[in-house]
Amino acid sequence: MTEISPWRTRRWAATHSRILATALGLFEEWGYEQVSVNQIAKRADVSVPTFYAHFPSKEHVVMAPPTVEQVGALMAPQPDGLPVGERVLGANLRWIALMPPEERAELLARWRIIASSPALRTRVAEFERMTAGMTLQNLPEPPCTQQVVQVTAALAATTAALLAWADDNGARPLDELFGEAFGALSG
Repeated sequence: MTEISPWRTRRWAATHSRILATALGLFEEWGYEQVSVNQIAKRADVSVPTFYAHFPSKEHVVMAPPTVEQVGALMAPQPDGLPVGERVLGANLRWIALMPPEERAELLARWRIIASSPALRTRVAEFERMTAGMTLQNLPEPPCTQQVVQVTAALAATTAALLAWADDNGARPLDELFGEAFGALSG
């Protein structure tokens, strides 16, 4: 197996960032539905196959699902004795606390695009279920039905908070919105 050179890694990362920034800019300017992969590739000065080498689909540019490892890293510091919904809230708060400002700005841009697109607002539910599955994989024991329901509800609350944040253009703190959304689960 050959080792990937640091130069190639940097080049790949730069191309990835350029495609992402270009796509987000086009989506914000013209709307998600009005922009094609071909337009993104042309504006980013890459080929369509290069676009697909970086993103499996146009929607993956906007909705970047976490990996099982990323979910595990956020869930691990949460005490096992906490109800799983509270553990998900704790993971969300940790996630945003660790996020650098430029990533938070990019996250807001992504969620504004999702919030403005009926198709993406609907599609986000699939990503939510996928993340719920990853969360359940990271529990210390096999999940029971109650935990499955709690995780699913917690991720719906997460999505509701993120959409409210985007609809409000980030005016309210995200941790406050998470608190309100998760509070609605118990009230």
